[in-house]
Formats: sequence, C-alpha cells, structure tokens
Amino acid sequence: MTCWETFEAYGLRSIGLGERLLPKTGFTLCEHVVLIGSGLVWNLYFGILALFFGFFLANAVALAKASANPWLRKPAEWFIYVFRGSPLFIQFFLAYETFVLLPRAGIDIPLGFTTITIATSWLSKAWAGALLVLFLNTAAYSAEIFYGALRSVPKGDIEAADAYGMSGWSRFRRILWPTMLRLAWPAYTNEAIFLFHATTLVFFSGFPSFQQRGDSLYYANYFASQTFNPFIAYPVIAIYFILLTLIVITLFGIVNRRLNRHLPQANRSRIRLRPQLIR
Repeated sequence: MTCWETFEAYGLRSIGLGERLLPKTGFTLCEHVVLIGSGLVWNLYFGILALFFGFFLANAVALAKASANPWLRKPAEWFIYVFRGSPLFIQFFLAYETFVLLPRAGIDIPLGFTTITIATSWLSKAWAGALLVLFLNTAAYSAEIFYGALRSVPKGDIEAADAYGMSGWSRFRRILWPTMLRLAWPAYTNEAIFLFHATTLVFFSGFPSFQQRGDSLYYANYFASQTFNPFIAYPVIAIYFILLTLIVITLFGIVNRRLNRHLPQANRSRIRLRPQLIR
C-alpha cells in the first residue's frame, strides 16, 4: 500500500470514514503519520470548542469575581478555586464516575401538566463529557487571567472614560473590555496552548472513544503496543503538537496585533516563539 493509498484508507478514520480495521503488521512510517494525524481531529475538536465556549464563560466569571455583590463574587471565586486547585485528570475521573451514575434512561422533571425527560447517557461519552470538563477547566484558568487583567486596567483610562461621560455598558464595551483583553492576551495564549496539550489526557480519562475512533494518543499508543517501539509513534505525535503550537501562536499573535494596533510601535506587546537553547 502506497502512502497515498494509506491516506485514502485511514486519513479520516477517526471520524468514521475509510477502513474500519487498523493495520496489523508491517507498520510503516506513513501509517504512523496518517493515523496519528487522523486522531488529531479529535484533539482539535476538544481544544477549539472548549476554548471558544470557555472564552465567553471566563469573561462572565471574571466580571462576577470583580463584582461588589457577594452573591456573584463568591460563586465565581469558588468556581475558579475548585477547578484551578484540583488536577485536571482528577476532574476527568470524577466527572466520568458521576455521569456513569446518572440514570441511562434520563432524568424525569415533572412540570405538573407534563413530564420532561432529559437524556443523560451522552454525558458519559468522550465527545461530550470530556469536552465539558475541558470547557469548565479552561474557563476557570482564563477567568483568573481576565480578572487580573481587569484589575490592571489603568485608572487613567477609566478617568478618561468618565470625563467623556461614559458609564455602565458603554464604558465597559469601549474601554474596560478591550483593555482587559489587550493586557490578558499573552497569558491567555499560554492557556490556549496548554489546553490543546491537555486534550491528550482524554485518552487516559476513562471516557470511551466512539466506536474505537480515538484521538492522536489512541493511535500512538496502538502503534507503540503493537511494535514495542515507542520511539516512532510518540515523536510523531510530539511533532504534530509542536506544529499545532506554532499555529496557535501565529493566530493569537494576529489577534494580539489587532488589539494593540492603536499603541505606538515601541509600546506594543508581542507574542514571540523564543526557544531557550542556553540557560
């Protein structure tokens, strides 16, 4: 089987397209690259969706933590403390065990005139349960980043907004929120990189993959267990994530330049990849 035939057979196997059975013998480097790359689709699924929805929740939680109202501030503080204070792997484990204990037929909610049944079986699957854990985890870390940036907004900017007669939503939308994002973006970039790396933990989390269509680490582990040689499969997955990190840095760098476009060139913060060769 040529490399192109391998790509046609296994390139989209992780989403159910192509060959159903995995190769059994004669493993080639092309099969390693194609199948592990196929599994990377699920890592991108977890990372992109958790990052997208977590961004909005993080903003809300950061504002709640900065609120003077204790009914908003205290739940936000505890949410951040719990998810930042416990290991992500333990969060996966507890979430899976909790979802498994839910009735498979669903939870009935009586409304008097009718009863609504909320399905729960989907929560024990990786595509939903693991995504939910990653979403809450990154929202907690990002909320702390945004909260710190919100507290660091220069008082001069706020006073200038007050002088122009801005207040409430207008001041937040035009002054506080853009400045908060500009200050938080470099640290938020690191959180995004960590999140994509953390998606590999889904393989160990207990959440079953759908019809044995696992993520990149699923295929890397398969090759390592079949060949008893981890020095091909795991370097391949490492290279994939190094390239993914470069893409994240590039995309977030574009956003960072957009956020800092109004500043003088010398005052703009930059996101750069600087490998440390000598300590």
